[in-house]
Amino acid sequence: MAVLEKNTMISLAEDAVKAALKQGAQDAEAYVYEGQASNIGIELGQISKTNRIIDRGIGIRVAANKAIGFAYTNIVEDQKAIEKAVSGALSAARASKPDPDWNGLPQKKNYSETHKTYDKKILALTSEELVNIAATMLDAAGQVDKRVFPIEGGIGSAYIANAIANSNGVTGFDRGTVIECSVATLAKEGNSVTPVCFEFNAGRTYNLDPAWIGREAAKLAVSALKTKPVETKSGKVILTQFALQDLLSYTLINAIRADSVQRDQSPFKGKLGEKVASENLTIYDDGLFAGGLHTWAFDGEGAPHQKTPVIEKGILKNFLYDNYSARKDGKESTGNASRAGYLSTPGIDTTNFHIMPGTKTAQEMLSEVDDGLIIYYLQGAHSSNPVSGEFSVVATPAWKIKNGEITHCSRGVMLAGNIFELLKNISVVGGNERQMGQLIAPWIQVENVRVIGQ
Repeated sequence: MAVLEKNTMISLAEDAVKAALKQGAQDAEAYVYEGQASNIGIELGQISKTNRIIDRGIGIRVAANKAIGFAYTNIVEDQKAIEKAVSGALSAARASKPDPDWNGLPQKKNYSETHKTYDKKILALTSEELVNIAATMLDAAGQVDKRVFPIEGGIGSAYIANAIANSNGVTGFDRGTVIECSVATLAKEGNSVTPVCFEFNAGRTYNLDPAWIGREAAKLAVSALKTKPVETKSGKVILTQFALQDLLSYTLINAIRADSVQRDQSPFKGKLGEKVASENLTIYDDGLFAGGLHTWAFDGEGAPHQKTPVIEKGILKNFLYDNYSARKDGKESTGNASRAGYLSTPGIDTTNFHIMPGTKTAQEMLSEVDDGLIIYYLQGAHSSNPVSGEFSVVATPAWKIKNGEITHCSRGVMLAGNIFELLKNISVVGGNERQMGQLIAPWIQVENVRVIGQ
């Protein structure tokens, strides 16, 4: 199925805005989305399914007398369907209570150029080529050790395009590609079965190494076969990107969102300019990061993406704003309005949350730990308290570091503490950064983490 052209998508958005204004809206915004994805699934070591998904639609947000309404349709070829959605949005606004904090939609601004976000190779991949990539990954995992079983995973390629227009003259169009390849494995020996071990590649350009993914997932599973208990104490812990993503997604990221601050649900309220973390920690939210999985020219309501300092050498610099929360505080949007395609109104979220790397390699970090743990995966991070930062999570599994070397695996290990205290105890930031969804980060070493063994 052919993709919608740039001019077609922009025209759809602009025409919807004109229709909304004609029907009585004071503010109007139209967001047009197109996504085309091909996926190959892996189940129980076999390539099990192939599917192709095509999704198109337009979401329309309007304001009438400071009351907001929203509606959408996935029938973009029919002008009557779009006009019906416009009418639906206006009806919703007229049935809603006015919002005294509503101060309009974003104003027109210039967009920066993005880099490494579109690759024709990804768009041209056939189902047969995707199946071959999945097979390469499975073969590589199986060759590591006969005790390894790939249990799930897959590969997916996607094309995404979005266009936006609003009644303040904002118009924008951007397109991009994404490819992701992953496998989850476990290992069995006698009655012993490891936890699931996972590895993946994801990017905006075609730069996959499926054999590496299969091998790494298999090696982790094998190394998790023989376990020893860990004593309960506070000590050094190295958090890999998987663990960091889980911990930060439910705590720190919530704390730097302006809407959380405005609702008194952030411990960072009133702390701009203060030290909130180790001086080893610098974080930017970078919506323009080259090749970033969340890199686009503009955000979910047409404000330009940008690079925003969040924490610099431990000092809290900024909160993340969409247009609504920014106007509420008399500030400018940081370009952090996010939306799930055309189906929803925008909300605040990170783009590419970039923890700036240090210079030490993974091996150098490990070699300097006399006694500690390295944590790959966590369970239970979603139950962390986003306001207080308290967490209690299970490491599934953890690996013991002794005298600079990984010696054995340990299961049933719990980590407990407070994320905002953890940030202050970061002693080493590695140089081995990689992308993990919205997170771009290296390994991080933290002191005095409470470890609870079985």
